[in-house]
Amino acid sequence: MTHAEALEYYLKAQKLAQRDYREKTAAGQSPFLPVLDDILQNVQVENQLPLGLIEMPLDLLVGTKTAGRTAAFASNFMPLLGSRTEFAAKWTNLCAAHLDEGIREPLKCFEYMGSFYVQEGNKRASVLKFFGASSVPANVTRVVPSYNDSPEVRLYYEFMHYYPLINTYALRFSKPGSFARLQKAMGKGPEEAWSDEDRADALSLYNWVGKAFKARGGDALRCTAGDVMLLLLRLYPRQELAACSPAELDKKLDALWDDVLALQAEDPVTVSAKPAEPAKPKAADTLIERILPGIRPAPPTHLKVAFVHENSPEVSAWTSQHEFGRTQLDTAFAGKVETVPYFDATPGKNADELVEKAIAEGANIVFTTSPKLVGASLRAAVKHPEVRILNCSMEMPYASIRTYYTRVYEAKFITGAIAGAMAHGDRIGYVADYPSYGVPASINAFALGARMTNPCVKVELFWTCLPQEEEPLTVFTRKGIEVISGRDAPVPGRPHREFGTFLIRPGGVLQDLATPFWHWGQLYENVVRSVLDGSWTRDKSGTDGRAVNYWWGMNSGVMDVLLSRELPPDVQHLAHILRDGVISGLVDPFACRITAQDGTLQNLGHHGFDLEQIVHMDWLCDAVDGHIPEYDELAEASRAMYRMQGIHRDRLPAEKEADL
Repeated sequence: MTHAEALEYYLKAQKLAQRDYREKTAAGQSPFLPVLDDILQNVQVENQLPLGLIEMPLDLLVGTKTAGRTAAFASNFMPLLGSRTEFAAKWTNLCAAHLDEGIREPLKCFEYMGSFYVQEGNKRASVLKFFGASSVPANVTRVVPSYNDSPEVRLYYEFMHYYPLINTYALRFSKPGSFARLQKAMGKGPEEAWSDEDRADALSLYNWVGKAFKARGGDALRCTAGDVMLLLLRLYPRQELAACSPAELDKKLDALWDDVLALQAEDPVTVSAKPAEPAKPKAADTLIERILPGIRPAPPTHLKVAFVHENSPEVSAWTSQHEFGRTQLDTAFAGKVETVPYFDATPGKNADELVEKAIAEGANIVFTTSPKLVGASLRAAVKHPEVRILNCSMEMPYASIRTYYTRVYEAKFITGAIAGAMAHGDRIGYVADYPSYGVPASINAFALGARMTNPCVKVELFWTCLPQEEEPLTVFTRKGIEVISGRDAPVPGRPHREFGTFLIRPGGVLQDLATPFWHWGQLYENVVRSVLDGSWTRDKSGTDGRAVNYWWGMNSGVMDVLLSRELPPDVQHLAHILRDGVISGLVDPFACRITAQDGTLQNLGHHGFDLEQIVHMDWLCDAVDGHIPEYDELAEASRAMYRMQGIHRDRLPAEKEADL
């Protein structure tokens, strides 16, 4: 290559630098390369580790180690200095060498938080970037920041753990836990190294996903191509994705795009507090419909609604309650709605087949009534976007489906006030099932209600999800506790009435006091009516790009409290006042001064919490004796539910996460 030809390339690179300089300056950003030494001035460094010679991805090379060459390059690594400078002469010589025989001498770089900074070889890096090279050999030293609990540092420490196994910097994620999930998706054990073939397969899929993601405007989103790849791997086997053509992969991504948009939100789930009002057509919409009849699809006049249950009513009170709710639809929408139940859906066995069968038999709406069926629900939703699929669970970050549950804490607050009024001493028992979303809120609401009627009360927890040798009734009786908030529903096969809030009378006789009651039929009626009257939003991701979780309460008629006829009249009167107050919004269980067990003040009492705070509540108030158990404390049989709905499920190692 002649000097004149190499100089021509320099002038082209210089134009790219000048354009980048103008754009960054106009945007109020630095037009020069970041300097690692400047960045580290405000960082506490744990260590510097030599990594040796590695193949460094050039798209991760973002700056220089020192400020010596700052003015020579624009922020895109293209040269800024004039064509008659010594710098330009050296750049053109490297350009000619690269095109004639290739640049072989490794760069010397530092890596910090997954990005690289050149110490020696800036011009070589500039030439290689200009010609679009994908990687370059480099001798790299890693700068390790001191650990803290920020998501960025947690993710980086996880990457450092997995780097010796995966041996690539190319895979980029935005959320902690992602590298562990990738290891699991690749079929590897927690400490199992990848083969060259594994790495090639993963990078090939990553590149194809990246191209499809970028074509849809992914560069403007907070999530990464790696996040999207993990989402695909949660739904489809790796072998199936590897066998897909680019067009087939593009189609799968298109079906999941709502879920991709939800990934970029800090909290990917939006909570719906009450059913939507019936859709009212705007004047402009009415005019358009008159001019062009049929341009807007009319709401359906007939629906087939399927219910897919994990168990049968004969063995599960939970399924029995949902089945009772299903029959309410037959009565409320006679002639307009047909309902069909499907029982004994087992995840990993026949759950997907039963959901597909329901759709094949004409279901327009499918309710899956267990959190364990969310995987089958999601896979069906991406195949059948025309079908409305809802799963009974909390905080599932998938916009292709909707989830639903009830605000149990409102009923627990009222039963807590009853328990405090009926207790002869200052100890009340509370039976909790799993530390899942909404459960700490129910415990706290119960305790705050009890303390309202008995200021000295303490609520003692008994978790049924922990390994136990004794039944809760036995434990509480031995401690002299007479009033207990038991399980929320009767357990088939148990002879005693150990659910709801009850009083242990002399001789061991159990007296009912009050019981939270789910009006599942009303919830299902609200959902179906929203479809029939046009208030269901067909944009499955809602209005802000997040997944939708119906979390309706007593003001929607989906939750209530059944009071015993044996309650003293004054206690009944109090319960009715509280019930009416909760329904009207005048009474908020959390609108009071609340101190947590660790002594921190959680609320001054001027107002309550918003629903997002209540959903994610992971602390207990100082009126509670007991703690929220972590995964490793749970009995083996209880861990599957925690993996699906546990309040700290995002902290679980990948090998302990739920399989969809």
